[in-house]
Amino acid sequence: MALGEQLSHDSGQITGTRVLPPSEQGEARVEVSFEARGRLLDEDIVDMGTYVSVLGADGVLRGTGQGCTMSGGGETLTWEGTGVGKLLKDGATSFRGAIFYRTTSGKFSRLNTVAAVFEYEADASGKTESRVYEWK
Repeated sequence: MALGEQLSHDSGQITGTRVLPPSEQGEARVEVSFEARGRLLDEDIVDMGTYVSVLGADGVLRGTGQGCTMSGGGETLTWEGTGVGKLLKDGATSFRGAIFYRTTSGKFSRLNTVAAVFEYEADASGKTESRVYEWK
């Protein structure tokens, strides 16, 4: 396995947080929504998403999410992702995982066949930053 080119980089803000009922195992669950701006395949984009994290008894965050990305030219993509993370000082979080895109846009169509990996950071104030790389 090797990482390929960096596909995107964005930064943004958490726009909402909601505590959900515990999982069947009694684990804490939190839903987080965010909005970010950046670049995907050298195009300006706005990315919006929501993910749900479950805090396991082992202290590991496990999350799944989905969202949509829009380019400045009006093209859209949807995405789904899953990852693992950890809590950091002052309530910051750090996640690593996999993400998969779907689009009918010609400009972004190659992403339909790409498995990608991501790095996602959210600081204590809710500022976010993410990077996505092609997984070769």
